[in-house]
Amino acid sequence: MKLRTTTAFLALCALAGIATAGEIKPFSQAEFDRLTRAGQPVVVDVSATWCPTCKAQKPILEKLMKQPAYKDVTLLTVDFDSEKSTVRAFKVSMQSTLVGFKGAKEVARSVGDTTEVGIEGLIQKTTR
Repeated sequence: MKLRTTTAFLALCALAGIATAGEIKPFSQAEFDRLTRAGQPVVVDVSATWCPTCKAQKPILEKLMKQPAYKDVTLLTVDFDSEKSTVRAFKVSMQSTLVGFKGAKEVARSVGDTTEVGIEGLIQKTTR
């Protein structure tokens, strides 16, 4: 009986963790449109694998997206080098750019910010 109770508890903890974290997924126009039409908060992360600034941003973004306060935020990742049409559509001129949306409205943008306070501030603007 103890094993069953422990297993059920661990399963509930795992589900709770999923429910309290924002999603990180690759950008697709269909997903972006669905989320913004629904009024959901979205952060578009334009990065490049070779970019040291992007590499510094990544663990900060991952940490923040795990916070319960940002469970409704979706982070959509865009590859600066291979998704040029998307990069142009968002009027991004360089990697390490974060663009925040509250619904269809752009509410924040930053380039090259590697501070947790700055990145969190951008994410917060999408939730207000």
